[in-house]
Amino acid sequence: MPEIRVNPTRMEMKKTQARYQTARKGHKLLKDKRDELMKQFLDVVREDKALRERVEASIEKVHRSFTIASAVTSPKMLEEALICPKKECSLEVDYKNMMSVIVPTFHLDVLADSGSDGYNYGLAFTSGELDTALRELGELLEDLVRMAELEKTAQLLAEEIERTRRRVNALEYILMPQYLATIKSIKMKLDENERGNTTRLMKVKDMMLAAQRQQKQDEDEEE
Repeated sequence: MPEIRVNPTRMEMKKTQARYQTARKGHKLLKDKRDELMKQFLDVVREDKALRERVEASIEKVHRSFTIASAVTSPKMLEEALICPKKECSLEVDYKNMMSVIVPTFHLDVLADSGSDGYNYGLAFTSGELDTALRELGELLEDLVRMAELEKTAQLLAEEIERTRRRVNALEYILMPQYLATIKSIKMKLDENERGNTTRLMKVKDMMLAAQRQQKQDEDEEE
């Protein structure tokens, strides 16, 4: 792992050690965030899976009822029966914070429901299967809105999990090893400088002792 280029001084080593400790704390926080995001994501996916299975089973029943209704009713009568909507709805979108991820929440309000009997067409020329299909389809509306909310939430959480995972890996496999390599390199250079200074001091000491011995020897010869 390549080290970060800095001057091999004790001050730079302290700065690099402080950055390494900060990176370690950030790495732990990001790992905790990633784990919590995964927990939230799995909860959303489980709920969405159960809801989707229920919705798909209900849509299959609706499709069977519509198929039977279209078989026993003329296309013109079927088109006239369905040309005007029975309900008028409003969809409001709010947002909430989920582990620093802004996810939408959908609120469905029924503004109008025409027809006191629940159907916006005459019953004389339509089949009971059409009534059943429309009733079951209307009951699916809230589930479909909830499923859209869950799937959008799952998508946003998955994107944030991927971003957090990349940051964790960058800290764990790139930045933190670089800091450690830099600290090790600075320490080796400081130790090398210290050994060099010790060697020079020892040589100076030896030279001073040799000079003192020579001076004493010269004094003895003069006497």
